[in-house]
Amino acid sequence: MFTRFRSMPATAMAAVLGCALIATAAVPAAAQDKPKKEKKGKQEEAKGTTVAVSKAFGPAVKKMQDASNAKDSAALAAAIAEGSPSATTDEDRYWIGQFTLQLGIQTNDKAKQAAGLDAMLASGKTPPESLATYNFFSGNFAYGDKDYAKAAERLEAAKAGGSKEQQLDLLLMDSYIQSNQVDRGIAVAKTAIEANRAAGQRPSDELYVRPIKALQAAKRNDEALDMMTLRMRDFNQPQVWRQTLFILLQQSGENKEIALDTLRLMRATNSMLQRPEYLEYATLATEAALPGEVVSLIKAGKASNVIPQADARLDEIAKAQGERIGDEESTLTAYAAKPSTLSNPKVAGATGDAMVGYGRYADAVPLYKAALAAGGDKELWTYRMGVAQALAGDAAGAKASFAQVTGARKRLAQLWTIKLDGGAAPAAATAAG
Repeated sequence: MFTRFRSMPATAMAAVLGCALIATAAVPAAAQDKPKKEKKGKQEEAKGTTVAVSKAFGPAVKKMQDASNAKDSAALAAAIAEGSPSATTDEDRYWIGQFTLQLGIQTNDKAKQAAGLDAMLASGKTPPESLATYNFFSGNFAYGDKDYAKAAERLEAAKAGGSKEQQLDLLLMDSYIQSNQVDRGIAVAKTAIEANRAAGQRPSDELYVRPIKALQAAKRNDEALDMMTLRMRDFNQPQVWRQTLFILLQQSGENKEIALDTLRLMRATNSMLQRPEYLEYATLATEAALPGEVVSLIKAGKASNVIPQADARLDEIAKAQGERIGDEESTLTAYAAKPSTLSNPKVAGATGDAMVGYGRYADAVPLYKAALAAGGDKELWTYRMGVAQALAGDAAGAKASFAQVTGARKRLAQLWTIKLDGGAAPAAATAAG
């Protein structure tokens, strides 16, 4: 289920940084060829903020710029080494960092790229229009080096600066999780998820998967299931349904009724993907005296090729339950109308279950209502009424019923509601790096 996303590859990072540097951080003309006119501080030009250098540092900058323009890495390295001792101001140190970064890009040296970014940011002179970009890539390098505290600090700064980098939220989330700040990581994930959904985009699956894994590792199982439930809104595929429902099935323990309800939702979401699930479902439905449901289940399993066409155990169950059906379905309508059926909550509810087993979902709803009116188990019969309404195509009625479920089936009710909403994922998934 769980995959790990990676920080941005160095080649992609170099390309982005290179473009950003050319556009927003060109050396001022005065610093290159008119040292007598240089001034300390910053001045605004049409191409963005420029960072002036001290008069004594001008010749060193000229050498570095010439070597960088010529893409002569050896000359650039020598110019940086020669010029560094004469960098006496924050602006000078900014440019040492700038050319160290350029050298790192030219030589594909990530350590030099990271050192250059650190120097520029530490100088306090990074142009405002470049801060978000530089903080993001600095945080990305720190993440790659597993310095998660630094990564989180830089990525937060990038976010505050308005960075729109695709992987920002993923890296920030995981930086917090990896530094044992799970709650902060989950908060980042949830905010990013809702922002994506509000923008009509499907969030990256990693915004769900990584927090789920961290919560499971911390044995915070209910919170992990909360996140898995949210995930179903955006990843409405059978395998994902199975991952969530399989955990609920395990948690049902000895409660056969909840296990049966869980398996029914697996069937409704086409997430019964292995033979053992069919065998357990058939066994529980047999014990619940629902032969129609058993026979239709096994038939569906064979049609989907999950159950082999010749399966001794399940064929035996299907044969026995088929014989048990007899004339049950044909007499069910009359039985369901009897006052003695409607006045007994257990009998009314069980009759509703039988109707569902034969696919007569709309006919089951009045029986569940009768079970409730007669004082039956509110959670059980309200939930199953919602299921019958959902299967009958009454989405509004089903949602109203599920909204009333507050007991052990509450999560199942939430998942049915998500199913009725169809997942609500209007756009393609955001790719993880």
